[in-house]
Amino acid sequence: MAELYLVEFKGSRKEYFFNSYYHSLKIDDLVIVQAERGEDIGVLLNKVETQSDLGDRGRPRSILRRASGEDVEALQDLRSRERDFQGEVIKTVATYKLEMKVVDVECQFDGNKMTIYFTADHRVDFRELVKELAAKFRTRIELRQIGVRDEARRLGGYGICGLRQCCNTFIQDFAPISTQHAREQDLPLNPAKISGNCGRLLCCLRYEAGQYGECKRRFPAAGSHVTTKAGESGTIERIDIFKEEAIIRDSEGHRFSSPADGLMTPKGRAETIHGSTADGSTDARKRRQRPTNRPSDKNGRPPETDTESERS
Repeated sequence: MAELYLVEFKGSRKEYFFNSYYHSLKIDDLVIVQAERGEDIGVLLNKVETQSDLGDRGRPRSILRRASGEDVEALQDLRSRERDFQGEVIKTVATYKLEMKVVDVECQFDGNKMTIYFTADHRVDFRELVKELAAKFRTRIELRQIGVRDEARRLGGYGICGLRQCCNTFIQDFAPISTQHAREQDLPLNPAKISGNCGRLLCCLRYEAGQYGECKRRFPAAGSHVTTKAGESGTIERIDIFKEEAIIRDSEGHRFSSPADGLMTPKGRAETIHGSTADGSTDARKRRQRPTNRPSDKNGRPPETDTESERS
């Protein structure tokens, strides 16, 4: 079976392609690939070991060949002309007084299609705009509305961490993110600190949310009154997942810490917010059998039951 590769195009757009013609390829090669109508050009990102990553994307097209020196020169010229095309598109949009922001213009390598990416708060009727642009550029025009996160991906940039935006490097599909991810990690809910260049919550808030949640489930919830095995008591302020300890404040304002297995709550050994104890067992109250309403026998003993269904 032909090898499968991930190819990146302008604006961090990525697609899968088969090396159907068994070319000798290496990562970062510039390659010419099959497009919907014609040919396009992109950079070889990596070889895909399993086709399960494809999902419902459909059967990939083929890599036609490695780009030649002439192809590289043609690409540089195309990128220069795209900037001019974008300026003309913006002027035409202003002529029609359409409430849309032109983000980027991407031309297919063979010139058979021009894709215009834009953002808008509402639905835009651009039928007349498409007709004029098609007549002006003499090619097939496709307008594609994108969100602010896709806009940041296409334009590129660096995050507050100093690295390239995750959406420009490895993220292919955006997952939902909420402020609960920030709360779970005890991060300040300051929009300037937890928002990316797109103005939305940072994608990286999801990366360690699972580890934080797993660790915190071993402890009573913040605000719980606890007592340690050493006899110290106080209220849990927060959980330090790196040291796997609860930070506790006593009635005099002094702080101390304790691991999960060293905590006692008024109801018994440390319970988590899900009702499990620190050692993973279920709350004893949930294990109690329901009392029977059957009358006792002549010796005062309750009747014995044979099956689980009879006890319930």
